[in-house]
Amino acid sequence: MTRRELDAAGITDPALRAAYTRCRRLNARHGRTYFLATRLLPLERRSAVHALYGFARWADDIVDDLDRHRTPDARDRLLRRLERGLAGALRAGGGDEPVVRAVAHTADRYAIEHELFADFLSSMRADLTVTEYPTYADLQGYVHGSAAVIGLQMLPVLGTVVPREEAAPHAAALGVAFQLTNFLRDVGEDLDRGRVYLPGDLLAAHGVDRPLLEWSRRTGRRDPRIRAALVAAETMTREVYRAAEPGIALLDPRVRPCIRTAFTLYGGILDAIAAQDYDVLHRRAVVSRWRRAATAAGGALAVAGARWHARVPRRAVAAAPVAERKETVR
Repeated sequence: MTRRELDAAGITDPALRAAYTRCRRLNARHGRTYFLATRLLPLERRSAVHALYGFARWADDIVDDLDRHRTPDARDRLLRRLERGLAGALRAGGGDEPVVRAVAHTADRYAIEHELFADFLSSMRADLTVTEYPTYADLQGYVHGSAAVIGLQMLPVLGTVVPREEAAPHAAALGVAFQLTNFLRDVGEDLDRGRVYLPGDLLAAHGVDRPLLEWSRRTGRRDPRIRAALVAAETMTREVYRAAEPGIALLDPRVRPCIRTAFTLYGGILDAIAAQDYDVLHRRAVVSRWRRAATAAGGALAVAGARWHARVPRRAVAAAPVAERKETVR
C-alpha cells in the first residue's frame, strides 16, 4: 500500500519516498486509531497526513521519552536541534532527518503556514518544564500548539467546500477534542511522567489535587472525588466535540468518511472511559477491536458511496498541492 500511496501522490524521488515511508511506519506503530482512519483517505493524500503525524510523533517522543538517563536539558537540546532542522528544511527543502524532510515537503506542497509548526514546537518545549495548568484558560494556551495546530495543518491536505478560514475553527476544535480525550485516558501515565493536564480549577472544584491523584495511582484505590472530577472533564471534552462536528460537512466529500471515522473512534474512547466507571488511574480505556472494525467498515462503505456519487462541488477548494494548482492556472 505504501508504494501505491506514494505513486498516487506523485512522489518519485527515492530519498523522499523513504522519508514518507518512515512517517507512515510511525503512524502505524503509535497511532492505531488515527492510522485506521487515515486509510479511508484518497490514496494521494495519505502520505501528507503520515508526514504531519510522523513529525508530531517524533517531537512528542523526544519530550516523553521515559529514559530516566536523559535529562530535561538533553531533551531540550534535541528539541532545539529538531526545530533548527525544520526551519532550514522549510526554508530550502531537504533536511538530514527523514521525518523533517517529509514534513517540509508536505508543508511546501500544500502551503501550510510555517507558524503552525513553530506553535507546535513551543508547546512541546513547555512539556519539559510545565507540569500542571492551574485553569482551563491556561490549558487552552498549551493545546493550541499541541493539538489545534494539527487540525489546521491538516485542513489544506483534506480540502474544503468553503473558504478555508470558515472551516478552520472546527478543524482546530477537533484537534483539541482528540487531545483532551487523550489527557483523560492517560491521566495515570501522565502522572508517572510528573504531569497533570486536567485543569487545576476543574480538579479543585471536586476536592481533587495532585497528591490525591498520586495516592490513588500508587495504592490502586479509588476516591469518589476523583471520579466526579473525571466526569466533569468528560463533559468538558464532549462540548469541544460538539463544536468540532459541524466542520466535517465543510470538508471535501471524499475525506469526510475518514474524519467522521476518527471522530467516532476517539469519541468511543470517552465511551470506554465511562464504561469502566472512569477508572483511568489504574487501567487504560480502549475501544474494542470489534467496535474499531465495525466503525472502519462503515467508513469504508461511506468512502465507496462518496466515490460513486461524488461530483466536484462548484465552490470546492481543491486540496491539490500548490505546484499542481499553479500548473492548472497556467
